[in-house]
Amino acid sequence: MCGVAGFWDRCANSGRLPLADTVRSMNETLVHRGPDAGALWCDEAARLALGHRRLSIIDLSVAGAQPMVSSCGRFVISYNGEVYNADELRSELVLRHRRFRGHSDTEVIVEGCAAWGVQLTVERLIGMFAMALWDRQERVLYLIRDRLGIKPMYWAEFNGALVFGSELKTLRAFPGWQPELDRDAIAALMRFTYVPGPLTIYRKIRKLPPGTMLVARASAAPEIRAYWTLGQVAREGQRDRFGGDEAAAVDALDGLLGDAVRRRMVADVPLGAFLSGGIDSSTVVALMQKHTARPVRTFSIGFKEAGFDEAPHAKAVANHLGTDHTELYVSAEHALEVIPRLPDIYDEPFADPSQIPTFLVSEMTRQHVTVALSGDGGDELFAGYNRYIQARNFHGHLDRLPHALRSAAAGAIQALSPAAWNGVGRLLPARLSPPQLGDKLWKLAGVLGGPSDDYYRAIVSHWQEPDAIVRGGREPKGLLWDQSQRREVDDFGERLQYVDTLTYLPDDILVKVDRASMAVSLEARVPIIDHRIVAFSWTLPPALKLRGGTGKWLLRKVLDRYVPKALTDRPKMGFGVPIDAWLRGPLRGWAEALLEEKRLAREGVFDPRPIRKKWQEHLSGSRNWQYRLWDVLIFQAWKERWLP
Repeated sequence: MCGVAGFWDRCANSGRLPLADTVRSMNETLVHRGPDAGALWCDEAARLALGHRRLSIIDLSVAGAQPMVSSCGRFVISYNGEVYNADELRSELVLRHRRFRGHSDTEVIVEGCAAWGVQLTVERLIGMFAMALWDRQERVLYLIRDRLGIKPMYWAEFNGALVFGSELKTLRAFPGWQPELDRDAIAALMRFTYVPGPLTIYRKIRKLPPGTMLVARASAAPEIRAYWTLGQVAREGQRDRFGGDEAAAVDALDGLLGDAVRRRMVADVPLGAFLSGGIDSSTVVALMQKHTARPVRTFSIGFKEAGFDEAPHAKAVANHLGTDHTELYVSAEHALEVIPRLPDIYDEPFADPSQIPTFLVSEMTRQHVTVALSGDGGDELFAGYNRYIQARNFHGHLDRLPHALRSAAAGAIQALSPAAWNGVGRLLPARLSPPQLGDKLWKLAGVLGGPSDDYYRAIVSHWQEPDAIVRGGREPKGLLWDQSQRREVDDFGERLQYVDTLTYLPDDILVKVDRASMAVSLEARVPIIDHRIVAFSWTLPPALKLRGGTGKWLLRKVLDRYVPKALTDRPKMGFGVPIDAWLRGPLRGWAEALLEEKRLAREGVFDPRPIRKKWQEHLSGSRNWQYRLWDVLIFQAWKERWLP
């Protein structure tokens, strides 16, 4: 795992920048991603410079150093990630007389490009990657991102120079760059808690979409090409559904997951896994333990606050599997200490509150290992989120009701306040009463009059009308408004998974894991979203993913082979922290300063009135506006750090 930086001064309009000094400054912003070494490579004739920060994982010798030049001298690469089928590809390349100096996966990529061509090589890679590749012969620059968007790549054009890097702070270090807020991106942030790609918080800077390569030549505008699309995978899977029985499906998934996990256990440094005790991480750890005779190192964190502590569940799974388990109970004070660091860790406003425990477990894990496997992606591929069950129920039942009856139902819900509904929820069995029941019911009431797709957008949104609070912002309408998805994926439940895999997974979940782990120089690997497992998941009939109100049905059947159901069969618990109580308690002063009415008015980004109203309601306890307020607070804290 590493950091990539570079630029191509294609038009020499940037004042003949000193290549080495410029890329060195950019490169030094990424030391946390690669603390082991840093190096540069410059092509003075082409006015191109590549930088690389190295976190040594495979081939710790200088033979694995980057930027790396192919044995024939044609290709130069700066690369972030890991390729898990490098050994097989290396064997083929040796037969084609390619020369190798070491055993790094980087060398396999650059020699593969020389032997097979760039696109064919990338299509053969199993792994996660973001790379800059320079073809010295054709004078073509490629920026390439992995299929699911596990690793980041940002790019922009400034004064004729094409500038790129692993994080926004890398581009900020380019001489002459002037920050300009994208108010449309702020509006999107208020809805989703993240800035959806390809937007960034800055105008003129873009995220390279997953599964694409940017191709740049000296005399033409950069072209972005897709080499892999989820749309094609979904279409092919729906046309050719899995034909075996349920037992065969369990066998097939067990085999695919086992291979994906085994490949991701290859490292020349200590390796472990995050373990929450949930379905996804428990499955990954069980398969890791299956493939090694040594106890797997596992790590979890716990909180004293009721409803936020998964540590006992993780410990029970660890004891059953016989792992070498480490847990850390985090005090509120420790968690709160992370908050001032969030603008630096996440680089652009990112308001998923689980960013805090994700960083804390990464920080603790890095004290023991350099690589950790994670269970992320299981919810999107195998229908694990509670909202899939809620939305499918809505689609299956409420859509059939007359509009008048639905309006009456909305009125009945709103007859009680959210706080009163929360009181009702406390009288119900835990499985029938989700957290924040009142807020969720009121959100439901607000969309009872619309179609199912509108309902889904509502339940994943924070601010329902973000343009109304962001001055000058015009929210971009992305996939959640795109009715063509109905043609792409007919089944309503699968359509939600499809949209989440294209949006929420790369822009929220994978951003959270990458930035939190890289902030402490920890490599996080995500075997469940191996692209071969993604393709298999799309062949499965919906009933093998969501059955009888239970998500991840097939994944659970795999886990049942290794862990007793009694240890993992419980309601899904989010990986969160008690933001609502903290805002009324230890964070109140911090929040009040950022949300102060005169400050909001003076800075001119937000309309203060709706924000102040929600802040007062939250403080009074009449409503729980933690997530909407957290969105605004995270932006304000980020702006204070980067645009004071």
